[in-house]
Amino acid sequence: MCKDCGCGGEHTHEGHAHGMDVHVPVLDANDRLAERNRGFFEAKKLLVINVFSSPGSGKTSLLQKTAEMLRNRVRMGVIVGDLATDHDAERLSRADIPVVQITTGTMCHLDARMIAEAMKRMPLDDLDVLVIENVGNLVCPASYDLGEGMRVVLLSVTEGEDKPLKYPPMFHSADVALVTKSDLADAVDFDRDAALAALNKVAHHARVVELSSKTGEGMDIWCGEIEERVRRIRSGRVQEHVHHHH
Repeated sequence: MCKDCGCGGEHTHEGHAHGMDVHVPVLDANDRLAERNRGFFEAKKLLVINVFSSPGSGKTSLLQKTAEMLRNRVRMGVIVGDLATDHDAERLSRADIPVVQITTGTMCHLDARMIAEAMKRMPLDDLDVLVIENVGNLVCPASYDLGEGMRVVLLSVTEGEDKPLKYPPMFHSADVALVTKSDLADAVDFDRDAALAALNKVAHHARVVELSSKTGEGMDIWCGEIEERVRRIRSGRVQEHVHHHH
C-alpha cells in the first residue's frame, strides 16, 4: 500500500508497509533496492532518467520526439509505467526504441522493485540512456527512489502556473523542469513569469527548459542536456544524484 495515498488496496509488499511515515530513514526497503539499481546502472555507465508529470502533460509525445532527435546519436530505451493501458508503450515502440511496459494496476507510482524486474527485459548493454516514464501523478512518485541518476518533472502550459506550488516535493526533487506545450502558451493565457517564479521558488536548483514537442522549440536544449550527461557518464565523471527525502 502506498505510504502517501494508500493506493493499492490490500496489496502490500516490502517497501509498501501501511502507515509508513514519509520521513522514514533512507534505509527503508525501497531505498535499499533503489541503491542496488543505481549501482547496477552506474556500473553499466547508463544515464537513467525518471520522468514525472500529471496525466496529459505530454510525457509520451516528449519522449517520442526525444527518441527521434537523438537517433544515431544516443541509444535510448524506455520503461513505461501506466495504471492500465499500454497505449503509451505502443506509441513509443513506433519510435523504433526498446520499450518495456509496467502495468501497475491500482498502484499510483513505480517503485524500485518494479524497475529491477523490468530492466531484466531491457537490452541495457545496448543503451546509453534509460528513461522511466513514471505514472501520471505528482504526489506519490516523488517519495519513491528508483535508482535514477536524473529526475525530470514536466509542467505543461495548460495546467496553470501554480502547479509547482501545489506539489512542492515533486518539483523540489527535480534536476530539470520542462515547461511543455509552449506552442499553446498564448492560447491558454499562460503567465510565463508567474510559472518561472513558482519554479524558482520550489525548484531553484533545477534547470528550466521551455519546449514544445509539436513545433520542436527548445527540444535541442533538452536533447543537448541528455547528450552532455551521457558524455559525462561515459568519461567517468558521474554526476551524483541526491535523492531528496521529504
